[in-house]
Amino acid sequence: QVLLAESGGGSVQAGGSLRLSCAASGSTRNIYRMGWFRQAPGEEREGVAAIYTRIGGTYYADSVKGRFTISQDNAENTLYLLMNNLKPEDTALYFCAAAYYDSAYVLGPNEYDYWGQGTQVTVSS
Repeated sequence: QVLLAESGGGSVQAGGSLRLSCAASGSTRNIYRMGWFRQAPGEEREGVAAIYTRIGGTYYADSVKGRFTISQDNAENTLYLLMNNLKPEDTALYFCAAAYYDSAYVLGPNEYDYWGQGTQVTVSS
């Protein structure tokens, strides 16, 4: 069992930055991969970024490449998402998630086992 708690969301103007955090607790040693996802009203949940916890390899959705950076602090069991040059279309509820097993589709929501409650990000133009 893994518990995840996101923080760091808020309201920002276009072009601004935010850093999201996700604190993990419980059976964190078994986590193989972690990811950030987002869901806007009326839209499906989409993968934003993922990181392999043991080797540090990262993956990004095309829509955020060059603007978002996923990172981790294994000593603190914390996942981060630094979001720069934010756009109004980045407005969504952002979730972190943890996976116990590998998958070919690292940004697929169905490939993750545990989820946080989400933190809202609102970007105004």
